[in-house]
Amino acid sequence: MTLKSLSDDKPVGVIGAGNFGSVVANLLAQHRKVLLYARDEKVIQRILETRENRGHMMHANIEPINDLAVMARECNVLFPIVPSEHFRSMMKQLSPHLHPYHILIHGTKGFDLTLTNGQSIETITKLNRSQVKTMSEVIMEESVVVRVGCLAGPNLSKELAANQPAATVIASHFNEVITLGKQLLRNDHFQVYGNNDLVGVELAGVLKNIIAIAAGALSGLGYGENAKGLLVSRGMVEMIYLGRALGGNTKAFLGVAGIGDLVTTCNSSLSRNFTIGHRLAKGETLKQILESTDEVAEGINTIRITKKCADYYKVRAPITNTLYQVLFEDLTMKQALRYLMRYPLNVDIDFL
Repeated sequence: MTLKSLSDDKPVGVIGAGNFGSVVANLLAQHRKVLLYARDEKVIQRILETRENRGHMMHANIEPINDLAVMARECNVLFPIVPSEHFRSMMKQLSPHLHPYHILIHGTKGFDLTLTNGQSIETITKLNRSQVKTMSEVIMEESVVVRVGCLAGPNLSKELAANQPAATVIASHFNEVITLGKQLLRNDHFQVYGNNDLVGVELAGVLKNIIAIAAGALSGLGYGENAKGLLVSRGMVEMIYLGRALGGNTKAFLGVAGIGDLVTTCNSSLSRNFTIGHRLAKGETLKQILESTDEVAEGINTIRITKKCADYYKVRAPITNTLYQVLFEDLTMKQALRYLMRYPLNVDIDFL
């Protein structure tokens, strides 16, 4: 199937009617009819009756549905945007309806964890790369789809919905996927770049969630721009160490999907991960925070998984390690900061 036949008048599918999924659907709807999949029939009815979802007015070109088989039959190009913890189960439902001609470009910044019977994330002490998958790897494991990409970058939903200037990266091993992504998403306010390091871009988007939680904690503790600058710079170094251990290339972390996304999420209360760090620093427990929100903050699970990967590969990851102790042990945010300020590092940059 040619790129032309993929970019004709067939609708584009978006799987996931959350905040970001709704915004991506609106971006796509400027160029094409969009089928938006939601599991909840109430969400579908609300969109049909009010054209509103998650505070966003939905474009007239968007049709909500709750049938993955219909979506796969009607759409050659699909954008799965669901939380990482549900991604594999979603793919298992979708997979019987997929064919090699389909293209999937996901927008999920999280890890999938595969454990053997009897193991759990709480009991296992170390994780290697065979147990931790990016969403593109899940897609290829669970389906016959080969042409896979991801959508990553500094893309806060509220600002995208307001048509503020922004950019994203479409990463894929296939240039035709990148070209198609640009055609479908780019507009006067939204620039789209391409990158062939699919796993590197995915890792950058996932790992930056850790640093965003730390940035929120600094804000909650009342610290200013010097502390934030220190965190962002050391956080980028840590992301690169971890990313290389997990199979990414340094260059992916230095672009829009890496440093661009990192700077955005470390400076914005619109970021769910930033907000969690801020609330933790103000004294709330993780349990209290999670019970008070219905939005997913991928960074919590990312910290849990990444810490155990760092232990396996013997990677220096002081920010990840201290946040792990804050979230799952008994370290306070102030104790974590004191530890990080004393961490023995003598060289600023040693990965180039």
